Amino acid sequence: MSSGSSFHQYGAATEKALALVQANRTYENQRDNLAQQSFNMEQANYTIQSLKDTKTTVDAMKLGVKEMKKAYKQVKIDQIEDLQDQLEDMMEEAGEIQEALGRSYGTPEIDEDDLEAELEALGDELLADEDSSYLDEAASVPTIPEGTPTESKNKDGALVDEFGLPQIPAT
Repeated sequence: MSSGSSFHQYGAATEKALALVQANRTYENQRDNLAQQSFNMEQANYTIQSLKDTKTTVDAMKLGVKEMKKAYKQVKIDQIEDLQDQLEDMMEEAGEIQEALGRSYGTPEIDEDDLEAELEALGDELLADEDSSYLDEAASVPTIPEGTPTESKNKDGALVDEFGLPQIPAT
């Protein structure tokens, strides 16, 4: 009897163990299903958020295009080209004015070929001349004035700049 009873107990324990294993598998399957459902919901939320972000970006781009169109309506390419032409003309006139102001008076036109010939002749003389003491004076650099410039006046009593030219009074 004791052997039958232990078999019966062993059979009951086995049935109980099998039931627990079956329950464990059921719980694992439910856990796996819940994890998959949770993952699917996260993916759906991610997709929804991406679509919302895309819509926000597209709306911002549309607004940008609208504002750019509005701004471009106020800018006329013909006006810009006219302004550029006017600026170019004014710069050209300023150059002509500077050229006119820089014109020298009473100096003869010098031919470049004559200058080159004279320079070549001087070069030949320098090569033949062994005394170069005259270069010492030419190579000496003038000293830099120290202190602040003082107001200088010409013989008429007018203020002059460092070049001896009359100063323009400040307005």
